[in-house]
Amino acid sequence: MTEAGTAGVRWPGTGPLLLGVRHHGPGSARAVRAALEAARPRAVLVEGPPEADALIPLAADEDMRPPVALLAHAVDDPGRSAFWPLAGFSPEWVALRWALEHGVPARFIDLPAAHMLAWGDEPDGQQDGQPDGHCAEEGAAQRPSGGRPPGAEVRADPLAALAEAAGYDDPERWWEDVVEHRGAGKGDVFAPFLALEEAMGALREAYEDEDHDRDLVREAAMRLRVRAARREFGDAVAVVCGAWHVPALRQRTTVAADRALLKGLPRIRTDMTWVPWTHRRLSRASGYGAGIASPGWYAHLFGAPDRPVERWMTRVAGLLREEDRIVSSAHVIEAVRLAGTLAALRGRPLPGLSETTDAVRAVMCDGSDVPLALVHDRLVVGDVLGEVPQAAPAVPLQRDLTRLQRRLRLRPEARERQLELDLRKETDAGRSRLLHRLRLLGVGWGEPAVPRSGTGTFRETWRLCWEPELAVRVAEAGVWGTTVLAAATAKAEADAVAARTLAEVTALAEHCLLAGLPDALPVVMRVLADRAALAADVGHLAQALPALVRSLRYGDVRGTDTGALAGVAAGLAERIFVGLPPACAALDADAAEEMRRHVEAVHGAVALLGDTPAAVPEGLRARWHGVLRGLAGRDTVPGLLRGRAVRLLLDDGEIGQEQAARLMGLALSPGTPPADAAAWIEGFVGGGGGMLLVHDERLLGLVDAWLTGVPGEAFTGVLPLLRRTFSAYEPGVRRTLGELVRRGPGRGGTGAAAAGVPGFAEDLDRERADAVMPVVRLLLGLDAPGPGPAAGERNDNDAGLVGAAG
Repeated sequence: MTEAGTAGVRWPGTGPLLLGVRHHGPGSARAVRAALEAARPRAVLVEGPPEADALIPLAADEDMRPPVALLAHAVDDPGRSAFWPLAGFSPEWVALRWALEHGVPARFIDLPAAHMLAWGDEPDGQQDGQPDGHCAEEGAAQRPSGGRPPGAEVRADPLAALAEAAGYDDPERWWEDVVEHRGAGKGDVFAPFLALEEAMGALREAYEDEDHDRDLVREAAMRLRVRAARREFGDAVAVVCGAWHVPALRQRTTVAADRALLKGLPRIRTDMTWVPWTHRRLSRASGYGAGIASPGWYAHLFGAPDRPVERWMTRVAGLLREEDRIVSSAHVIEAVRLAGTLAALRGRPLPGLSETTDAVRAVMCDGSDVPLALVHDRLVVGDVLGEVPQAAPAVPLQRDLTRLQRRLRLRPEARERQLELDLRKETDAGRSRLLHRLRLLGVGWGEPAVPRSGTGTFRETWRLCWEPELAVRVAEAGVWGTTVLAAATAKAEADAVAARTLAEVTALAEHCLLAGLPDALPVVMRVLADRAALAADVGHLAQALPALVRSLRYGDVRGTDTGALAGVAAGLAERIFVGLPPACAALDADAAEEMRRHVEAVHGAVALLGDTPAAVPEGLRARWHGVLRGLAGRDTVPGLLRGRAVRLLLDDGEIGQEQAARLMGLALSPGTPPADAAAWIEGFVGGGGGMLLVHDERLLGLVDAWLTGVPGEAFTGVLPLLRRTFSAYEPGVRRTLGELVRRGPGRGGTGAAAAGVPGFAEDLDRERADAVMPVVRLLLGLDAPGPGPAAGERNDNDAGLVGAAG
């Protein structure tokens, strides 16, 4: 080692410079930088997979912005993967950047990823081969070298033991006081590493029985690579690794013994690259997360040149002001003072996260945890998304996705956001197709925020949030093709052949149209026609029809030729018409409820199919209405379905109120079992919010007369059915119905005018209609700029508008 320029100190130990660190610790990162500046080694060795050595130069690229991660995945099974996350405040990242800036060779020395990923095939149940200290289940809070990979053995927490020995009950607070709050570069820059090595040595002796095979293998691999570097560069080598491993690397062993530990390890072919990472993913304590609780706070501590508490409080104040909270400079000053006072009372050298949080809660949030939760989410954790340069290796599918993201100006972001798309615009239509294609490939970058309606629309709303592991999903999807379009097409064709039910195939046809996959549609349609010809279950046919009919609507907005779907949809509808009446006979309550949903779905689909410009047989809707009439008048059909059929016919204007009242009277006659009558009412009045009974007192009177005539012994069995129906109504509707029942529905004739109830007269009240016409015209969008009727004049269509609005 060379002498430090101004520090005047040398590395006091013998052999290589071993810098034991806590992964993702800003204090460790500052200490590593100070030690490297003082020692000026000829080579820097970092804990990590050796396959990534060729990727180290990319860390100096101006387009590389942490947090990022090394991604290793099996070539033949991309889903088998592991990440090595690195933030800007990670000691490993600082070491790599120092080496690149000073022209010093940098290398990774951990066990190769080829072995780590293959370990998932071993019978001990380990999965993913995720490396200790980076992809941790419990994270860096567990010990200086990080936590264990998912499914691995868990040893006692060394940090907890050191904290307890120092009189602390919180390992995190001890680490902050001893390391994070210690000024780097003051005094002997090597002293912290020597002290930490001594402490880890004592702990390893205490926990000698808990050494695990995987740690021993990894440390053997590290020692072999350190020896190789020393043969090339001498002892002027700096090693940056988890502090737990330092005593093992200092241990004197033979080359033969280390190679014996590595002999016979399983191995698979792997690829490696850099991928973006997020602070939010760093904060997760399981899966791919590294497990640090406050990455945003750590990044602030590492990046703040001076006055970290003052700068933090200023950032908090700015965030709260953006959320329209009143926070002044006086609040900032008082919060800084309170944080310092709390640190002094608690015996801490500097205010930590707990002190600043308590001060923010008391001074800026008025003691409320609601705004404090926003501060924790946006600043303490943060939603920073890293970036990697274009030169980073990537599968062809990832490169095509990146190209499309730039062309469509659809930038990945770590924070969840909502995206509104107008499909009439070319760019928005392209964004929609891309998001639908990615969903088909299992890359869940975006999810529809609003369920697709049955009538179709030219607008879509998406929730977008880019998660780091989506890079693995893209790599997995790369087996289907080299471009997003080709991969989505191949995936859709394979899914169609493998689909088990007819509904899956029709849903896939809908996805193909949404994603703009014309080449996949013929295969899907051929499978659809074959499955439809063999399907005999009316329920399955009814589940398949709505998605198929919705697909026919997309031709209007997306310009897609959907003519091939029309014949299949019409044939499907005809088979349902034939099979539905016998399928509705002799059903129990649960089966009747399920069949009711099928009937409603088919009703909506037939309505859409009749309005579709595609060629469909004439009279399709009339035949469906005939099916509903048959259901309404057949005694073997459960009351729930009969009542619903009458309601659907009434809503479509196929039967009048007099006929509906007659059918209701028959269903509610004294000879009908009370439970069946209650089910008929549930089917008839369910849905629509109860407005039918509010505006037609004759039907309400029939329900009231039946209910008051139910025998006492049967009333307790009927009541739950009625409560389930009427409890779904709005409070205002229930109140109105109660008032109508209290005064006696239907008194004074079929209309409500005889009872003196306003709004139920036989003739239109012109004066009252004129009063609401401006609002009605505004709601219907009829008040376009330009000359209109003079004040006091009435448009001839106003009466019709009032009737239509009612």
